[in-house]
Amino acid sequence: MSARRDRRRQAIPAAARVVPPSGFTARLTLFSAATMAFLAVFALAMSMATGRIADRWSDELARTATVRISAPAAQMAAQTAAVLAVLDATPGVASARALTADEMQVLLGPWFGPDLPLASLPLPQLVEVVEAPAGIDAEGLRLRLSAEAPGAVLDDHARWRRPLVEAAARLRLLAMVSLALITVTTAAMIVLAAQAALAANVQVIRVLRLVGARDQFIARAFVRRFTLRALVGAAAGVAAGLVALFVLPAASTADSLMADFGFSGAQWLAPLAIPLLAGLVAWGATRASALTMLRGIR
Repeated sequence: MSARRDRRRQAIPAAARVVPPSGFTARLTLFSAATMAFLAVFALAMSMATGRIADRWSDELARTATVRISAPAAQMAAQTAAVLAVLDATPGVASARALTADEMQVLLGPWFGPDLPLASLPLPQLVEVVEAPAGIDAEGLRLRLSAEAPGAVLDDHARWRRPLVEAAARLRLLAMVSLALITVTTAAMIVLAAQAALAANVQVIRVLRLVGARDQFIARAFVRRFTLRALVGAAAGVAAGLVALFVLPAASTADSLMADFGFSGAQWLAPLAIPLLAGLVAWGATRASALTMLRGIR
């Protein structure tokens, strides 16, 4: 037992030298981990930003509704007054008002330009409805409106909310798929680097076996070195990604994607998990690859 322990102590320095501290495999591991971590930061930021924007737009649309009144010019004022009277008596309606010509010009400007001649067009009258937290009975309100103002149509924005929710879910799924592909690519690159290091040190591995070193002991040296490289590389990639998010140009409008792109509040802590995940992936990939390749070395 004493002789075996002595042989293992002598093998420790040799095992440490099995994995080259620099060279192609070291650069490949650091570069791949840093690059994948950098991309992971942006995939994570896009997922969270998309979720925040979709939630905000959905909440804003959920709290508002629109009544569109299509009637002859002679009846428009009377039907508008009837619609406002119905809305004032409807539970769940916080406020309701008819949009002015200037406000309708602003709404239609992005579609038809600022010089749209509203006076010469048979446009419907729009009534903005702001709901109370309790909400409204949309079907009951539609029935009352059809009885009091036949030309009035209630739009509760449900058809606008549904595509937003679906788009947000798909973008989140795309971000998760991107993170999964980044993880797989990182594992593949680290496996290639570990196999290259093992192949370049076959003779040293055979000598270690002659002095009593087991495959588990040899593989541990590779796992330790490549896990540390992945941690360092991923930490550098995350730092570069966070800096890139900080220096992004500010958005010109609050509703644009760039206004919310990035992290908010405690979400800034999420990228800190990326180096830990990279280290875990490197540990698992290097260990499995090293043990498999060592079994093939005779």
